[in-house]
Amino acid sequence: MVCHPDTATRVLLDDRTFDKGGPVYDGVREFLGNGMATCPHRDHRRQRRLLQPAFGQDRLPGYAAVMSTHIDEVTGSWREGQIIDTAKEMYAITIGATVGTLFTTGLSEPETAELQDALDSVLTGAFRRMFMPKLLRKLPTPGNRRYARASTQLRSTVHRIIGDYRRGDTDQGDILSMLLAARNQDGTGGLTDAEVYEQVVSLLMAGVDTTATALTWSCHLLARHPIVQERVHVEARSALHGREARWDDLPRLELTHHVISEALRLYPPGWVFTRTVTRDTELAGHSLPSGATLVFSPYLLQHRADRFPDPERFAPDRWFGPTASKRPRDGYLPFGAGARQCIGNEFAITEAVLALATIVDRWHLAETTSAFPRPLPRMALIPAPVPLRLRRRDHEPALPANQPNQPNQPNQPNRTQP
Repeated sequence: MVCHPDTATRVLLDDRTFDKGGPVYDGVREFLGNGMATCPHRDHRRQRRLLQPAFGQDRLPGYAAVMSTHIDEVTGSWREGQIIDTAKEMYAITIGATVGTLFTTGLSEPETAELQDALDSVLTGAFRRMFMPKLLRKLPTPGNRRYARASTQLRSTVHRIIGDYRRGDTDQGDILSMLLAARNQDGTGGLTDAEVYEQVVSLLMAGVDTTATALTWSCHLLARHPIVQERVHVEARSALHGREARWDDLPRLELTHHVISEALRLYPPGWVFTRTVTRDTELAGHSLPSGATLVFSPYLLQHRADRFPDPERFAPDRWFGPTASKRPRDGYLPFGAGARQCIGNEFAITEAVLALATIVDRWHLAETTSAFPRPLPRMALIPAPVPLRLRRRDHEPALPANQPNQPNQPNQPNRTQP
């Protein structure tokens, strides 16, 4: 178990010695295959080179436009006083935005709902199966049957879309088109349909599940800390004036970005990972034989008081100032580090900031209970279901946007957990 940030950073930076493997990745490979999120070191460089153009800076404004449109549709459908299943609404935002950037041709509403249900069932089932002996995974239990049906549905839907794109043979300007057109530097070695499927499902998992989880936690944290929520609202209102957040607004949404960063620190969606040692080596004074399994937890590392003072406190202002740029070295690892850092980290942050700014500009998020959601571990660290109430923003709050973070009222403890 890797418990020190410096040791974890060394593991992440030396992906040849500490390769992706162990129970987490063995379980995920069941449905992700050998995509970039799960492939071993020997395959990673080629895959990342082929996928990198799809996530270049020149592509992000176009993706952001799709995100903004869908965020506007979902948040515009809410009603005054509505009590929402927060996670469900955040999933509605992220699956629509992710599907829209992956497949310009889009999916019908029933197809999108089926895809979301299948992805959710697969992710839930995959986490449970990690801890099952292989024999038990083959038994016809209700959970195994549900997982098998969802996997079949997911594979069928994605392969059908890939086939339609192959037959159309036109560049739709979306991520799938870029994956199908990707070639090695010498013009050879495009991705097979199986490889494209693995990349698409990996991107769906990252773009839908992890971003929705980060947004859900962010909404609950702002509901628990109304002063911070008001500051975010003032920032968003001054930039957006009631419309949906767009790419050009991002530089003016600094506090919103820091709220997302702090939510990712407190509740990183990727909360535990494993690595396999590929050669006899030494780590932090301990001899490790080839084949050993390492476990590290961003959740653990990001709650260390020596790196993040008062680590249980929700404090977005800790990300302001010159020391903020040093946080990854301090153990802030929601997207990993090194060559295996998440290729879609800017995509995810862009989507989360656009969504949260639009939500808080238009709606006040209010708690319906004194209980703060407890973390539930599965593939992502999701919050237990706790609904929030929506109140439409009809007037400007008086609190200036640059007011420092303050303790909340006595009945609103400035803590992430009671």
